[in-house]
Amino acid sequence: MLQSHITGLGISEFSRTADRAIGEIAVEAALLAIEDAELVRGDIDGLIVAHSSVGTCEPLGLSLQAQLGLGDLQLLQDVHAEGSSAMQMLHNAALYTSMGMVRHVLCVWADAPLTPGQSSGTTFNVTVPHGNLEGWEAAHGLFGAASAYALCARRHMARYGTTTDHLGAVAVTARTWATGNPRAIMRTPLTLDEHRASPLIADPFRRLDCSFPVNGGAAFLVSADTAAVGSSNGRVRIAGLGQGHRSNYHYAGAEPEVETAAGIAAAQALRMADVVLGDIDICELYDCFTYTTIVLLEDLGFCEKGAGGDFVREGNIAPGGSIPTNTGGGQLSGHYLQGMTPLCEAIIQLRGDGGDRQVPDAEVALVHGHGGILNFHACAVLTR
Repeated sequence: MLQSHITGLGISEFSRTADRAIGEIAVEAALLAIEDAELVRGDIDGLIVAHSSVGTCEPLGLSLQAQLGLGDLQLLQDVHAEGSSAMQMLHNAALYTSMGMVRHVLCVWADAPLTPGQSSGTTFNVTVPHGNLEGWEAAHGLFGAASAYALCARRHMARYGTTTDHLGAVAVTARTWATGNPRAIMRTPLTLDEHRASPLIADPFRRLDCSFPVNGGAAFLVSADTAAVGSSNGRVRIAGLGQGHRSNYHYAGAEPEVETAAGIAAAQALRMADVVLGDIDICELYDCFTYTTIVLLEDLGFCEKGAGGDFVREGNIAPGGSIPTNTGGGQLSGHYLQGMTPLCEAIIQLRGDGGDRQVPDAEVALVHGHGGILNFHACAVLTR
């Protein structure tokens, strides 16, 4: 049984311009998390950092310890697990604190992908591995995550009859949640017709099917139960953890585009927490594209395989739905801090700090992060 809680949360200011270095952003988020936990820097004995997996971005490394002015540490890690990095930071911090090796672990993620002279549309327009043959992607013009995920979405459409309006329903629902989130970048209500009219990026994805980059960061504190921290802002219990990794293989009969390892990760987390899907009050997913919400809802077990589009269109993940999902607008309308986006929102909801978007009586959250092209999955069950 895990013996640790999330005791502090810090979120930096967001920017759509290249006005601050990644280190400055990380320090802001980290200090806010320490203050939120009602600790001081001298209390911190563990530090875990992570940053964007895009190679063109300035890295956030172990030098953050010196930038923060932290003294002797008993744990120092730099996690590189692509989009699952934030969740894996949580996993490591929870395990180390539960084992009694450290008392307070500060986990920090920051990114500053928007640089001078570069448009937001080209920020992540880099070759991503998909075919497992060196040079294959560049030779075929497959640049950026949008193109790679678009192939996955097209396969789901061909196999299950998913439509672009199903994708649009995800975008509209995310925007509905974002209207109640003061930190959300996109808060203007969205209609399905507006989604249909947005420019095509990579068939079937339109602009409103894609998340968008921001410069920003977030940090959280994980404390051992024996550390007796009592933040007045509330503690969130880490009840269960799980990972599932299905390599991006392309062998006969394998369809990693539509059959992910999210279910493996979730099953482990639910088992450790001793809960079932029916106990989950809110679900926070890594929604870099509208398609991922659909396929992850299926593979996590909230609906049958192939039924994700209808599940969303019927309002199940919207306010008042059977499983409120991405309640801050997710990465599609809220902000794209990779795996930190869903984790931060889960903490906010379980503390009851959601304001206009707060889900009533939210006590159990399933949080999910993934990396690669739906390859690497990490989940957590958090409770109030």
